[in-house]
Amino acid sequence: MNNCPGAWRENRANHTDFSHPKRSDLKMDEALLRVNNELNTPVLVSWTSELCYKCLYQVLGEVPERSSSPFRVSTQHEITLQINSTSAAELCKVQFHFGEHGNYSLWMRGLNHTSQNNCSVVTDVGPVNSYIPILVAFCVFVGLAFVFVIGTKLLELGAVRRLILRVSSSMETERLINSELGYPRIETLVNDNILPPSPGPNRRLRSLDTFRGFSLVIMVFVNYGGGRYWFFRHSSWNGLTVADLVFPWFVFIMGTSIALSVNSLLRAGSSRLSLLRKVMWRSALLFLIGVFIINPSYCQGPLSWDNLRIPGVLQRLAWSYLVVASLDLMVAKGHLDILPTDAWWAPGLDVLLYWPAWLCVLLLEALWLFLTFLLPVPDCPTGYLGPGGIGDMGLYANCTGGAAGFVDRWLLTEKHIYQAPSSRVVYATNTPYDPEGVLGSINSILMTFLGLQAGKIILHYRDFPRSIISRFLIWALFLGVISAILTKCSRDQGFIPVNKNLWSLSYVTTMACFAFVLLVLVFYTVDVKKWWSGAPFYYPGMNSILVYVGHEVFQEYFPFRWRMANSQSHKEHLIQNLVATACWVFISYILYRKKVFWKI
Repeated sequence: MNNCPGAWRENRANHTDFSHPKRSDLKMDEALLRVNNELNTPVLVSWTSELCYKCLYQVLGEVPERSSSPFRVSTQHEITLQINSTSAAELCKVQFHFGEHGNYSLWMRGLNHTSQNNCSVVTDVGPVNSYIPILVAFCVFVGLAFVFVIGTKLLELGAVRRLILRVSSSMETERLINSELGYPRIETLVNDNILPPSPGPNRRLRSLDTFRGFSLVIMVFVNYGGGRYWFFRHSSWNGLTVADLVFPWFVFIMGTSIALSVNSLLRAGSSRLSLLRKVMWRSALLFLIGVFIINPSYCQGPLSWDNLRIPGVLQRLAWSYLVVASLDLMVAKGHLDILPTDAWWAPGLDVLLYWPAWLCVLLLEALWLFLTFLLPVPDCPTGYLGPGGIGDMGLYANCTGGAAGFVDRWLLTEKHIYQAPSSRVVYATNTPYDPEGVLGSINSILMTFLGLQAGKIILHYRDFPRSIISRFLIWALFLGVISAILTKCSRDQGFIPVNKNLWSLSYVTTMACFAFVLLVLVFYTVDVKKWWSGAPFYYPGMNSILVYVGHEVFQEYFPFRWRMANSQSHKEHLIQNLVATACWVFISYILYRKKVFWKI
């Protein structure tokens, strides 16, 4: 999900313009701070963000004695300002969360008859509320959903149906209404747009396509910019934002779909060898599409072998799909109805029957732990999980990602990995680092395999929804406990912090925990109670690869992007990004009605 650095993808550290900025010159997520120095000595103003763990202070500027100077400051998070004398002695320190386009003054005063100093921040002009646009958008979409639900309920009333038929005087209207109400019909089993549709007469689980579509829609919105809000951008290092949630969920549901598709194809008589050949072929296609069609190197001009980025989102999907689908083909059972149900180990059938695959995945995870914590990295501490740059007091500036970064730079070379990681924003790193790198791909296999486990639960207990839900919740609790232990319930101080850049073990267990809970909610409302048809997420979920590739290839074209009157407005960015995302939802709906599905 790290692609072209367009207008909204500014992977830059927060910095200050020293050319005496004015309020009218402020950009998005910036405020104007005037430092008033009433002391008889010049002072040096430095700052650090609350997100920056154990970071060096960055220089904001120098203010002469008995003078004042304006500076731009970031408004995304609380920052700490440190005032030092020119002899490096700390005079005072103040924490403050500035508001966007606000005008503030910081006063440096000496206290009478003492050597102490006093500094305080005063609000001169109040900030704008940059969150109003997203609040309005949320209310609009909730209102549209409410109208849709009410309209659907009205269409179920016989009197309303007869009125519509009388007005239209056509039986075609009744057919369309029945179709939109989702009358029960037999459909093919779910697939993940990579495996072919299964031939059996199995009832489709709409919840899986809905889950996939939900993840994909948010992924598209985030990739288009998310209104330029910080919580729709990837976390700079440790921690989670909305942008960090969706890709692992997409990977998770791919694993669920693999379990259902492989089972159906084996029951239909397909041989494991033929399915393995198809898996390998589709994995290769998916990898090549990621490398040659949506490679971020296009952003810097014509693609060149010298700077071709090898890792990527589709490449990671291809690798995870190849490994997990191959493992499932090795252990999958074609006929589950003949398995014993009265043995003492029967309650663990969905795990014990597939122990060879579990063993392989656990060995891969042991390999990740070994390389991450024991691999010697030149000029870096062994087991380092930090961002480098100004983090850790600048001691390991070139150690971004520790072993994960070292393996990528050694195996793929620096020119073939991502050049603008999100760690640059807060930690001012200069070392290339790829969030879809080699070591992280091991943990994406684990995420896919946990999704496969969800599919096994559905297969073994498909006639017992309560058992499916209870087992999903047990897995969620189990993974949540592991995450709590690994992270010590903190962002930065655990054994293994939650980190999307590293795809750390705690990141996978946390995201899988959330995925099981979310899947319970969607499964219960869509397939069990049928309170919700899954629309509109169901439609992009049916054409996920087409939507993902399409939104990457055509992202710079109208109507997905247009010239804005004010490029420094959250409102205009939000409208543009929502319209672009809605276009892809509508396109997927049209393709669904035309029965056009792109399979790889």
